[in-house]
Amino acid sequence: MTVQSESQLENELIAQLQGLGYQFIQLKDETQLLSNLKKQIEQANGLAPLSEAEWKQVISFLNSGTVFERAKNLRDLFPVKFDDGTSKHIFFLSEDPSKNIYQVTNQITIDHRDYNGRTSRFDVTILVNGLPLVQIELKKRGMEIAEAFNQTLRYTREAYWAGQGLFNFIQLFVISNGANTRYYSNGTTGIEFAFPWADISNKHINEIVDFAEAFLNQQHLTQMLTQYMVMLETTKSLMVLRPYQIYAVQKIVQHVQTSKNNGYIWHTTGSGKTLTSFKASQIIMKMPDVEKVLFVVDRNDLDTQTSREFNAFKADSVDSTDSTHTLVKQLDQRHDKLIVTTIQKLNRAISNDRYQEYINYLKDKKVVFIFDECHRSQFGDTHQNIKKFFANAQMFGFTGTPIFEENSQSKAGLKLTTDYLFHECLHKYVIVDAIRDRNVLQFQIDYRGKYTAKGMATNESYEEDVEGIDTKELYDNPQRLEMIARYIVNIHDTKTRNREFTAMFCVSSVETLTQYYEMFEKVQAEKQKQDEERGRLFKPLTIATIFSYAANEAVPVDEQNGLIQEEAADIPSQINQSSRGKLDRYIAKYNQQFKTNYNSGDQFYAYYRDIADRVKKKQIDILLVVNMFLTGFDSKPLNTLYVDKNLKYHGLIQAFSRTNRVYNDKKPFGNIICFRNLKRATDEALALFSNKDAQKVVLVPSFEEIKQDYDAAVQKLLKITPDYQSVDDLMTEDQQLEFIKAFREVMRYNAQLQTFIEYDQNQTALDKQHFANFASKYADLCRDVRKTTKKEKVSVLDDVDFQLDLLHSDRINVGYIINLLQMALDSGNETKRKKYEAQVHDLIGNEVTLHDKQELIQKFIEENMPKMINGQSVQSVFAAFWDAEKEQAYQHLCEQENLKPEAMKTVLENYEFTKRLPRKEELKDLPNFKVKLFERETVFNQLWDKTKQFIQTFYTGL
Repeated sequence: MTVQSESQLENELIAQLQGLGYQFIQLKDETQLLSNLKKQIEQANGLAPLSEAEWKQVISFLNSGTVFERAKNLRDLFPVKFDDGTSKHIFFLSEDPSKNIYQVTNQITIDHRDYNGRTSRFDVTILVNGLPLVQIELKKRGMEIAEAFNQTLRYTREAYWAGQGLFNFIQLFVISNGANTRYYSNGTTGIEFAFPWADISNKHINEIVDFAEAFLNQQHLTQMLTQYMVMLETTKSLMVLRPYQIYAVQKIVQHVQTSKNNGYIWHTTGSGKTLTSFKASQIIMKMPDVEKVLFVVDRNDLDTQTSREFNAFKADSVDSTDSTHTLVKQLDQRHDKLIVTTIQKLNRAISNDRYQEYINYLKDKKVVFIFDECHRSQFGDTHQNIKKFFANAQMFGFTGTPIFEENSQSKAGLKLTTDYLFHECLHKYVIVDAIRDRNVLQFQIDYRGKYTAKGMATNESYEEDVEGIDTKELYDNPQRLEMIARYIVNIHDTKTRNREFTAMFCVSSVETLTQYYEMFEKVQAEKQKQDEERGRLFKPLTIATIFSYAANEAVPVDEQNGLIQEEAADIPSQINQSSRGKLDRYIAKYNQQFKTNYNSGDQFYAYYRDIADRVKKKQIDILLVVNMFLTGFDSKPLNTLYVDKNLKYHGLIQAFSRTNRVYNDKKPFGNIICFRNLKRATDEALALFSNKDAQKVVLVPSFEEIKQDYDAAVQKLLKITPDYQSVDDLMTEDQQLEFIKAFREVMRYNAQLQTFIEYDQNQTALDKQHFANFASKYADLCRDVRKTTKKEKVSVLDDVDFQLDLLHSDRINVGYIINLLQMALDSGNETKRKKYEAQVHDLIGNEVTLHDKQELIQKFIEENMPKMINGQSVQSVFAAFWDAEKEQAYQHLCEQENLKPEAMKTVLENYEFTKRLPRKEELKDLPNFKVKLFERETVFNQLWDKTKQFIQTFYTGL
């Protein structure tokens, strides 16, 4: 039996889509695409054929803007002024499938030879009212689906913007090799964010035939395009909901329509509950019998980006104060149906008599409440206050860790479970589901319990070492705290891949936290001095902290249910002056390091938010906390949690889950390093919140198990190619493919092992040098394949995902250079100083990532270093120098190219946030002059090159 070819797969899919009601139309190029677009818009809107002048209005509106701006235009009405003086608003996409026209075409060719001398042909395109909204890229069975994803990325860079740019209207991509199928929104840059479709029980629908039946039918596809896409204003990008998010929204909407009971959604921590709950709010607000929808969030859970996103939808809904004025004003406006607010403001509004006259009319109206996180806010007085005020309220909660009887509190003889407060679970998506779907990562847990002169015990001796040491006297022993601090300083670079990631350290009390903070200062100062004496470079870890300084600051985890008691990021009513004094010292050090001006008074919440941002930007190595940031805080670059605190049930899962956000290939799992006896608590929590077999899915195999897999992968590789020179002897592409797959497995296991401190690659059958030699051959093969251009693909290597990111781990950047220069300045010894400066010169000359900064770094060394005195901060002087050079280069670029400075500032700010180079269409607002049509391509190509160069010089590698 022959393998189904790509063309057969394509033809069968088109035939299936025709059976689902799509009209097949053959369109060869953009000219035919435009002609068809005009006809479909006329037909969908019931228009007579548009004149040239009338059509010009429409196409001018469509042919402008970025992918994000076009997505918004797609959903707007456009006023056409007809030649007879009348006008009419036309639509491009309707929520009602009966009003849309659905077509399918294939192999449209787009000409972009003026850009790179090539043309592109796209596999299968779904047109809605003539616009290409869904692009399907196929690979034959047996090929890797990742290459279909990579192909859409290439088209995004090279082809979709060409001509009239109609392919920038693509909202969704679908990729498939027949056996595996994924979908994702336009703008997605990593295949980890391409999702399988699933049924309501979270079972994947992978086969393209089954996927097409469930996902591409016109009813469902229209819902995906009109209801389940999200326009993110802060990043100007598109997102699409995942299956479990969509089912949750549908269940809530159905419950509002058919029941008066409350309900809750159990979606595991890290699965995107905020987005799901917000989307449900938007849909419910359109129901005529619903007076108001209140989407309620916890202010302390919101980082700057999330707050900006909510405020973009509803101005001042989330701010740094507890003022309820804006909320009450919104509640008083009868036309304002959806209100975004914080739990703090809501509670104040309904509890204060002076607001009653403005909001009393809502008492008997149908008001729907959606709580972004219900596991904390609803077990106090707030829930009862809402029920008391709103007689006809319907409440929905989202939680990743419900309260069951096993972990519940009792009040007046009642078990306060999530079921008790919210009646029933409407949809479930537990941590086992999320890990299987790769929406969150597994945990790799080290239990380090025995404290001796030799260091920490390993996992193997954990049980006998740790049992029986659970006493405050032992935990608070300064000798123990110092040993743990030294241990963390020594292993941190291994756990975070040379600080490419960040960490949190949660401890039992403010008193213990302050001891740890000062212990880190002591340990790091000693280590830095020792390493300098030995001629080694040690860059101290950046430690930041925040905690409540309330008089009753000993805030334990509830011993019965494991709930982490929240520490408010506000000035407490009763103050512990000793704790506040220490926090003031830590904030002062933070201000000195980051050139900020925060305090523990009116700037305390701003300080809280700034810390959250800097952790996400990897400017803080370890965030030291008691309870703050252990729930609700998301940071993808955070991969490690150190634990010296008793945790159980809800609190344990919440805390551990700070580390398991999907990021990239270098973050295979979340690292948990426990300095307390938490193994039994971990087992019980996983059993409670998933199932008794969850450990097999949620926890990463042990070091020994992964090492065995690595050794087996190495043996397989060496059987194919005994040494790296033999890679050159692989004669056929099939042999090369076998090597690529074998070495890729070695890379994958090696990447996992590198986060274990026990791992020494030089003690394996493939030491670091041999690994590097094989990696060079692997990279060479990748370059050979990528640079080969073919009109028709005939090589099996064309469809291989090389995963080059796994090849690199060490990072030599500007920060590394600054530390060497600081050591040179502080050496006090001319010989050592020259040694460090010579090392810097070698690095900037040989490190490819520093080539575009070489001239500037050299200028700093020659002009600034001689003027500096011993003890002065190279980092602060270099930062001032760099900012001045950047501003001067920025002004020069804007003046030289005649650009709008504010528009360029926006482009650069977007890069800082997204870390993605701008697309050419995103530069359209930069010129301070009108670009002639025939010069457009040349002007924007040159402008893109200069913008890229500016970003690479001043923003990357820092």
